[in-house]
Amino acid sequence: MKKLTLLFLTLFTIGFTQAQHQKSIDMKKKILFVVTSHDKKGSTGENTGYYLGEVSHPWEVLHKAGYEIDFVSPKGGTPPVDGFDLKDPVNKEFWENKEYKSKIDHSLTPSQVNPKDYSVIFYAGGHGAMWDFADNKELANMASTIYENGGIVAGVCHGPAGLVNIKLNNGKYLVDGKKINAFTNEEESAVQLTDVVPFLLENKLKERGAKFEKSGLWQNHVVTDQRVITGQNPQSAKSVGEAILKELNNK
Repeated sequence: MKKLTLLFLTLFTIGFTQAQHQKSIDMKKKILFVVTSHDKKGSTGENTGYYLGEVSHPWEVLHKAGYEIDFVSPKGGTPPVDGFDLKDPVNKEFWENKEYKSKIDHSLTPSQVNPKDYSVIFYAGGHGAMWDFADNKELANMASTIYENGGIVAGVCHGPAGLVNIKLNNGKYLVDGKKINAFTNEEESAVQLTDVVPFLLENKLKERGAKFEKSGLWQNHVVTDQRVITGQNPQSAKSVGEAILKELNNK
């Protein structure tokens, strides 16, 4: 009888432990990608949107590691896309993945998102982000909640425009006192959009107290500081995904 009871207790303990482990895995699996809804570069008439490679390259890293990814945009629905290059095999893989193509084409609105479901919020770049990320209070509140719950806030290129107005419960800006990087003043000048964008991202982040770091034009540069991960440009997109994965593994 004792042996039977011991066997039952052992099996129960193993089952409970496995269930708790699976629950832990499920809780950390959700990652939220933010993409822009804005499709024009100011008054130039030129199209813009989220930059495809800045979605696909982090997606590839995190998707292959087993993480589930959702998409949100300021307006929801099908966001505009820029940097559409299917010669890039990672872009092609993402674009032809039926599940994720459908997800991004039916992006959630901020009101449809429960931030408690996510351990990471990642702001993808593309010039459109400069017009509709910074002043979106719903997105900022969402990111603040994720961060205050011990999650990760990340962005690449123009994506960190979404970070400039995030405030924490202590009243400070999220980026204040942290090492941050993003699309630089020099890179904005190189693409001749200094006078087109509504503000210079590097300058705005510095105004918010960020310790801005940067490398030369189009160099891969990623920095992690207190669960905030930022990359400089499209060349940094994969490395941002890898840095997010490393931070998740450390947790």
